[in-house]
Amino acid sequence: MYDMDLRFRKIRKVMIYVLFLNLAVSFAKIAYGYYTSVLSMQSDGFHSLFDGVSNIIGLIGIQIAAKPPDKEHPYGHRKFETLASVMIAVILAVVAFEIVHSAFERFGNGNHPEVTAISFMVMLGTMAVNYAVTTYERKAGKELNSEVLLADSAHTKSDIYVSLSVIIGLIAIYLGYPIIDPVVSVLIAIVILHAGAEIILHSVSILADESQIDTEKISQVVCNIEGVIDCHKIRTRGPPGNVYVDLHVEVDPEMTTYKSHTISHIVQYRIKENFEGIEEVLVHIEPAHTRSI
Repeated sequence: MYDMDLRFRKIRKVMIYVLFLNLAVSFAKIAYGYYTSVLSMQSDGFHSLFDGVSNIIGLIGIQIAAKPPDKEHPYGHRKFETLASVMIAVILAVVAFEIVHSAFERFGNGNHPEVTAISFMVMLGTMAVNYAVTTYERKAGKELNSEVLLADSAHTKSDIYVSLSVIIGLIAIYLGYPIIDPVVSVLIAIVILHAGAEIILHSVSILADESQIDTEKISQVVCNIEGVIDCHKIRTRGPPGNVYVDLHVEVDPEMTTYKSHTISHIVQYRIKENFEGIEEVLVHIEPAHTRSI
């Protein structure tokens, strides 16, 4: 079985690395954005800053999720990781609305932001860092089946497109169209809201115990086991890498308890062998002629 404690340690390590990179990127954009009065750069900086905040929330969620099962949480604490993903999405929404508010305040106030060569250097440099971060975090998220890492990598990926829009805005400002600055900020807010919505939809499917594995495929595996007559009431739930399966398996009513118990263990083994990320399989053995509907 995969070492869950090792998994959580690896996730924490990734998030700590990403946290420091996000803070460095955000401070660079915010500081120079205020210095040049470029609202879109400031907005992008705060977007990156809240990446750092979301990393902290993710770390707290991972710390709780790493706890072993107890009396109050017999299935473990893994869903706290999913809850942390939801919190990240909520923060994204708050950031988006604040950016829109700042953008509408900028419309018509006559403020003319300054664009310099350093402005472009800052944005291009932070884009390179964001690309490295999202590639590293997404790869780790897939390897470790981590909702938090995948959610945060999607968040960081949106930073790349946001930064690109800021660069386009800087070019427009330089050409004498400062009105483009708040317009770009509103577009940034839309991108942020979209990233948050995707995270929410994925997290809600897990929290609502949406089926994780095709039950027909499980049935095919189980029904090919010697001694199994049929199986039904197959249910799956849980996040990737922590999926729980329960099902009813029909056997010959004349079969001994010992043999039916052995078949139960074989069913558990075969399901874990054929499907990745199975945490536990609960098998209910019943005689074929008294099948429940």
